[in-house]
Amino acid sequence: MTTLRRKLPFDPWHLALLPATLLLAAPLLWMVLASFMTSEQLYRFPPTIIPSSLHLDGYDYLFGNTEVGTWFLNSLIVSGVCVVANVLFCSMAGYAFARMRFRGSGVMLTIMLATLVIPFQLTLIPTFIIMENLGLIDTLGALIVPSLVTPFGVFLLRQFFLALPPELEEAAYMDGCSRWKILWTIVLPLARPALATVAVVTFLLTWNDVSWPAIAISSDGNNTLPLGVASFRSRSEQQPSAIMAANVIATLPVLLAFLAAQKTFVRSIASGAVKG
Repeated sequence: MTTLRRKLPFDPWHLALLPATLLLAAPLLWMVLASFMTSEQLYRFPPTIIPSSLHLDGYDYLFGNTEVGTWFLNSLIVSGVCVVANVLFCSMAGYAFARMRFRGSGVMLTIMLATLVIPFQLTLIPTFIIMENLGLIDTLGALIVPSLVTPFGVFLLRQFFLALPPELEEAAYMDGCSRWKILWTIVLPLARPALATVAVVTFLLTWNDVSWPAIAISSDGNNTLPLGVASFRSRSEQQPSAIMAANVIATLPVLLAFLAAQKTFVRSIASGAVKG
């Protein structure tokens, strides 16, 4: 094994993971190939695994009969705002719970963590009533406001801040730095892996959410991409290549987001950010 490790530019265990990776990636590759097939190729029996020719009929039908561009932009706005808000608010709340001692902090933290076990379905009606009273129903605001901060993000960053050596902050405090300056100039740069984790998780949750948008949004122009794809799939069963094209467009940003933050995401897990 030692000799093999020296000859290979990567860990030999990656050879064992390669078949599993190919098996897990097969459905994704098939979805991409199917989006470039015609309906005749997809309905052929036995099914065509590798098409003899590629076509753009599915994409032409999708962009010509739906507002997929608007859906994509709506999802990008909602997910982007929620990611920025969670990174900002969760970092401030997490730092307060980790470093500042105030009356009722333990009770507030316990109540906040208790909300993690409440099924989302129980909060749908109260959330809808609040958004309706705010006049946000059937707007992107109804999708953004409930997700501006999440208990998971606060807890994750709190645990990461607890793992940081307090001596760094104490030295800065002795030099006259305020709590805000310590947070922005010392703590947050060290917490990049945890911040990346919060950003990726928030993006995945908001981008893939269908349940709440299906309740809060009624007009087609305000649909998010997953909601629009779900409605398009139900009314276009005779256009399988267009459905696959829609799935490719909905899946691609998720893959790009994870690949962009992969190193910091893995580093956050390896550093024990959830210890404490």
